[in-house]
Amino acid sequence: MMTAAIDLPDTTSAGATDPDAQLRDAVKVYPDGTVAVDGVSFDVARGEFFSLLGPSGCGKSTTLRMVAGLEPLTSGQVRIRGEEMHDRPAHRRPTNMVFQRLALFPHLTVTDNVAFGPKLKRRTRRQVADTVQDALELVELGGYGHRYPHQLSGGQQQRVAIARALANEPAVLLLDEPLGSLDLRLRIQMQQALKEIQQQSQTTFIYVTHDQTEAMTMSDRVAVMNRGRIEQEGSPDQLYTHPGTRFVATFIGDTNLFDGTYRDGQLDTGDLRLTVPAAGQTACVRPERVAVASELPGFSNIFDGIVADVVFQGPTIRYVLRLGSDRTLVAEHPTNGAEPALRPGDHAQAGFPVEAVVMLTEPPAEHTEARHDSPQ
Repeated sequence: MMTAAIDLPDTTSAGATDPDAQLRDAVKVYPDGTVAVDGVSFDVARGEFFSLLGPSGCGKSTTLRMVAGLEPLTSGQVRIRGEEMHDRPAHRRPTNMVFQRLALFPHLTVTDNVAFGPKLKRRTRRQVADTVQDALELVELGGYGHRYPHQLSGGQQQRVAIARALANEPAVLLLDEPLGSLDLRLRIQMQQALKEIQQQSQTTFIYVTHDQTEAMTMSDRVAVMNRGRIEQEGSPDQLYTHPGTRFVATFIGDTNLFDGTYRDGQLDTGDLRLTVPAAGQTACVRPERVAVASELPGFSNIFDGIVADVVFQGPTIRYVLRLGSDRTLVAEHPTNGAEPALRPGDHAQAGFPVEAVVMLTEPPAEHTEARHDSPQ
């Protein structure tokens, strides 16, 4: 556990309820007229793990760089613990940044890499030693101080980079796709490690990623970005179970969408009629809420179809049913160690209850692709 060498946020103080980081109406327009960030606002609470999630080119990395002071705002405000950062350069902000490319000093040991920041701050030798020890123990590298970066695995190097950043005692730690270069197994391990490090250090994290699973696994709250704006902000479960826009519904997990005209509790899609819980122009149903069997009794919405594809995915089986000539419906069921109950070509029924439907009110014609290929 951490000691006093690394100052933890005082969550008992009167200011502990104030956001650690605030962005207000942030805009970034490049000289060629490209709008990278278009009016982004959010608050990040003290000790919170907050993620910016979105596709390449949506403006998430540019937003993070504006918080760090590495990218000037065209307009808007950045505040860290209530202080306006407009005229403060990156090296004087109470933030530290961890990039995908770690930029560890190859000629310095792990200890010297982590000690670099505290030494620049003219800490005493004892303070530096205590800070380094605490930071390395926090990332579970207590016995690795004598090693050089090339003697470490990719995950260990990532931990050193995080320890180096935390040793500077930032109010907010900024992380820009730090796990992107790791293989899948190591990335999953580091997701758990990062969350534990964040909780133990009580440091506020702002994390950028395009990986939905990564954001949902680690974050207290997620802001989904698209076209330089925040489409929706909320906890992972809120975003998944109650997406507010078509983009969020399709970007976070898989989904079935039905566009149509609402009237008296029904959505008329032309070839199908759904019973839905509220008014809207699009019905959204997650695949795991769709039941598939040779015959289904008792659902509000039941449709006849033919199994077009069956995909074994380890813990789940994915069924694709063709309903009519050009409509498909996706369902996912736990395998439970059993073989798929249906095969391609089988006649089957697909169904779901009315409470499985989330209604979206935006026009179906709106596109969900990123608006431009500006820097992230």
